[in-house]
Amino acid sequence: MAAKKFSNMLASLDLGHIVLKNRVLMGSMHTGLEDQKSLSAMGEYFAERARGGVGIMVTGGIAPNVQGAVAPFAAKMSTRKEMERHKDVTGPVRDAGGVIAMQILHSGRYAYHPLAVAPTKKKAPIAWFTPSELSNRAIESTIDDFVKTAVLAREAGYHGVEIMGSEGYLINEFLAKETNKRTDQWGGSYDNRTRLATEIVSRTRQAVGNDFIIIFRLSMLDLVPGGSEWSEIVELAQKIETAGASIINTGIGWHEARVPTIATCVPRAGFAWVTKKLKGEVSIPLCATNRINTPQVADEVLADGCADLVSMARPFLADPHFVNKAAEGRDHEINTCIGCNQACLDHTFAYKRASCLVNPLACYESELKITPVAAGRKMKVAVVGGGPAGLACATTCAERGHDVTLFEASDEIGGQFNMAKKIPGKEEFYETIRYFTHRLASTGVSVRLNTEVSSTELMEAMPNAVVMATGVLPREIDLPVLQDGPSVPKVYSYIDILRGKATAGKRVAIIGAGGIGFDVAEYLTHSTHTEEGKGPDLNAFLDEWGIDGEYKQRGGLAKDGPKDITPPRQVVLLQRKHGKAGATLGKTTGWIHRAQLKKRNVKTYSGVEKYLGIDNEGLRVTLKSADGKLVEDNMLIPCDTVVVCAGQLPLRELEEPVKELGLPMKFFRIGGAEKAGELDAKVAIDQGVRLAAQIEDAQSGQVFNTPPSEGEKYMKMFTKFLR
Repeated sequence: MAAKKFSNMLASLDLGHIVLKNRVLMGSMHTGLEDQKSLSAMGEYFAERARGGVGIMVTGGIAPNVQGAVAPFAAKMSTRKEMERHKDVTGPVRDAGGVIAMQILHSGRYAYHPLAVAPTKKKAPIAWFTPSELSNRAIESTIDDFVKTAVLAREAGYHGVEIMGSEGYLINEFLAKETNKRTDQWGGSYDNRTRLATEIVSRTRQAVGNDFIIIFRLSMLDLVPGGSEWSEIVELAQKIETAGASIINTGIGWHEARVPTIATCVPRAGFAWVTKKLKGEVSIPLCATNRINTPQVADEVLADGCADLVSMARPFLADPHFVNKAAEGRDHEINTCIGCNQACLDHTFAYKRASCLVNPLACYESELKITPVAAGRKMKVAVVGGGPAGLACATTCAERGHDVTLFEASDEIGGQFNMAKKIPGKEEFYETIRYFTHRLASTGVSVRLNTEVSSTELMEAMPNAVVMATGVLPREIDLPVLQDGPSVPKVYSYIDILRGKATAGKRVAIIGAGGIGFDVAEYLTHSTHTEEGKGPDLNAFLDEWGIDGEYKQRGGLAKDGPKDITPPRQVVLLQRKHGKAGATLGKTTGWIHRAQLKKRNVKTYSGVEKYLGIDNEGLRVTLKSADGKLVEDNMLIPCDTVVVCAGQLPLRELEEPVKELGLPMKFFRIGGAEKAGELDAKVAIDQGVRLAAQIEDAQSGQVFNTPPSEGEKYMKMFTKFLR
């Protein structure tokens, strides 16, 4: 009999009083649903993942008291009234056959409010407020609050709790010398610094009994100066086991760490080696985490003995039915998390409701319904353009029962994703194209490649609705040749470079320092480019970011820091805007992109008032300061190649001819065809799905976007109040 596919991942796990049906833990994510007045949407969100087959789920962080809340109006459970609301979460999950634990998180000095507390009065580099130092009495009260919240969670119907002891939050702050300067029983020696963690776990176990799961999230790799050393990690893990934890989950990196831990540039399962190092030191199950996003990777982590469970968080935003699809041999149908952070973590830190770039239904399960089209209302839909917006719209329309034809001018689907996938660190975009390739087939979309459709062809097709998902054209700029000759730089569009139509020289000037400019700079400063199925190399990643792969140094940071990188080209980024380059990049990934280019000696210039032209020496520009003063006229940027990344224009050349036909059809625009600006796949896919969900009722020309969330409104009020 052949071995079952993904047998390690799908094996059950006996915790004594309960058996988990597989080794998959859906990791904690703050989505914003936990902060709403009603928790029914949160209940449906988790119930959908329970129906999708996940073994155990962990909620976003719930504070044990006001001081521990991550922000004003953020989720807390310290009263019976707050507990009762959570029955709207646990009830649907239990009805769906799921197992769920509530994470108890005290934000410590990371709190975005003036009531922040910490072991020592020391402001975090990423925080707004300096915390107050906890007194002995306040520490005891905080322990009591953790215990009380765990008891309330049990009464609310949760199967367990996860005690958040990592990522630089309160418990983690007590563990590290850098953030704990106390000289009493809560500081000084490591035994004292671990006291808060062990007391919380021990007293919680005494209060909830033995038939309740306690997960402890342990920071196994701090990635900050002065972090824990390995012997301390082992000592803490053993103490946590003795105190009564059921599972130890891996935490990687403090939030203030200047090392990427979950972004796309991190190799798949790039930190599983850390969890494996702890195997054999404790007897309770260990859970590996970070950048595990396919069943193949999850199964390999377990097969290699790195852990007893695997934690995946964002992959369940991308596809709630990840586990069932894997178990049923449909893993090719999984909508894979690409690690972009654009709709999840970037939203969280902007106090917006989280979702997912590749799955806009995530966290909107109660509002955005994809239902079969009613009898007699089936439409013929023509979608023009096979990029992210068009693919999302076409497949969702077809899923609902509409008759859909997708027209794509090129010989492949994917649009701008076919360029994005070539950027080092963005190889996961291959997965999204793979997913939509299968989804087009499974939903029955008629796909016509190499078809630059005309208005006449559309008239012959007689659709009831035409969706323009034609994307964008790169904006051209006037760049005169000031002096002709053999050394005048070649001028190309970013499309020429990324599609392999042109090759850049050794000295490159990039006009435009937005997302595309940064991508092109990243592409040009790497010596090699990975292919489909091959992500970043682990050893190269550890070297580039200064991570001690042997874990001999405190905090896991290499003694000599990151290794130098010799780029194959000299690259300069220029932008008209003043301020730092890449200011519009994502909050949680922008700093990574800026750091990567800095490592590769990419120079940046802001405040370019005019691009004067090119001559035998390179590109000539005029620089001005933010107040309009001349900085340098006729400044030379030595280069042999100029790449233009100066924005985009919506591609709408088919629009007027179609409208002039005067046919009784609806007409819509989505994605870049609706609004070019900075290319935004998140908005494009969201618009496509939202239109498809209601296309038969939509009025011609309507555009559907995600509405503002409650948290976003509250934080705007709070920020305005502070100012």
